[in-house]
Amino acid sequence: MPDTPAPPPVILGDEPGSFPHGVLAERHPAIIRQVRDAFPYDPAVHHALDALLESCAKGVVEPLPADAHDLARWRDWGLDGSVGRSWFDVPWLWSESYFYRRLLDAVGYFGPGVWQGIDPFRPFKLAELDAPETDEELAALDALETRPAAERARALLHGSLWGNRADLGFRLSDSEAATRDAVPALVADDSETLWALLPPVLPPADEAPTVCLIADNAGRELIPDLLLAAHLLATGRAGRVVLHVKPYPYYVSDATPTDVVDALRRLTAAPGAAAEHGRRLWAALADGTLTVRAHPFSAAPLPFTELPPDLRAEFAGAALTLVKGDLNYRRLVGDRRWPPTTPFADVTAYFPGPVAALRTLKSDVITGLSAGTESGLVAAEGQRWRTGGTHALVQVRP
Repeated sequence: MPDTPAPPPVILGDEPGSFPHGVLAERHPAIIRQVRDAFPYDPAVHHALDALLESCAKGVVEPLPADAHDLARWRDWGLDGSVGRSWFDVPWLWSESYFYRRLLDAVGYFGPGVWQGIDPFRPFKLAELDAPETDEELAALDALETRPAAERARALLHGSLWGNRADLGFRLSDSEAATRDAVPALVADDSETLWALLPPVLPPADEAPTVCLIADNAGRELIPDLLLAAHLLATGRAGRVVLHVKPYPYYVSDATPTDVVDALRRLTAAPGAAAEHGRRLWAALADGTLTVRAHPFSAAPLPFTELPPDLRAEFAGAALTLVKGDLNYRRLVGDRRWPPTTPFADVTAYFPGPVAALRTLKSDVITGLSAGTESGLVAAEGQRWRTGGTHALVQVRP
């Protein structure tokens, strides 16, 4: 048998002009400045934020405080090998993740102190929930209720998929992303395979399938994710949905347990069908058919090939694991510049159960495209199609 080609190296942020370099050199400083202005932080926090800004621009990766509650975990995640190196010279996935961990330190999130437990991104998340666009999207649910079942399923799946365009961290570095039109066609679409794995039946309770949904962003993206979960439960496509969110604020808008509650309150306070969905989801949390998980690995700077045993067992027992968003896609396939025609099934063969990616493209990583699709995208847009947030995919490995 032929040898399996070696995977390309992991992506670094050391190439000026590249998308990863821009995230480290431009987006992270912008996030620090926005966070600084979002709360009336005291001088100690301002000093810590200034130090982090200086470190990001000119410095090197520094260690966590000796008394950090998760120091041992970060050492397991590669901290010792990264300390003293430039932010641009360690794997981009690791560098991004560690930036957010250090940002939480700077604002006193882990305490003790007055800022303990206060999400520095909360004003931005709540603004998303309160936006007029959210009202419009929720109002559209009323008309959807009268549509045929297959059309409702497709609309809710695509709502979850394209909801990723509300990603706040992405918009910080691309002010036109919120208004740029999304192309209607997907660069890859395995939707039929996805639905085939979750037939709309009502099996006996002891046979009801579990679906895991690894969420990405809060606000206007989390609401359609919750609506998709409600649909899966209501139609018997799932007997139980496990929603995986981040254990603490991460990547500006990544969803935490608090964000789940905020989104449910937004639903239940809305008129019409939205409120009914919200009440059903609230009840599902109460009876355990909807479960929220905030595993520490959800905020790890590592690919899913490094899943801990408890998560491997959970995903192995699920009828399907839905992986939302760009960051989770990078973790799923590996944060590498694969040739775009590399089969998705090959790079996800390690995953312990059936897996589906719902992703709006916002970084260079991509797999599973046909040669014709890739060449057409390059001819039309150069490489902008990889990072502009105007293309999306549904990819499934049964």
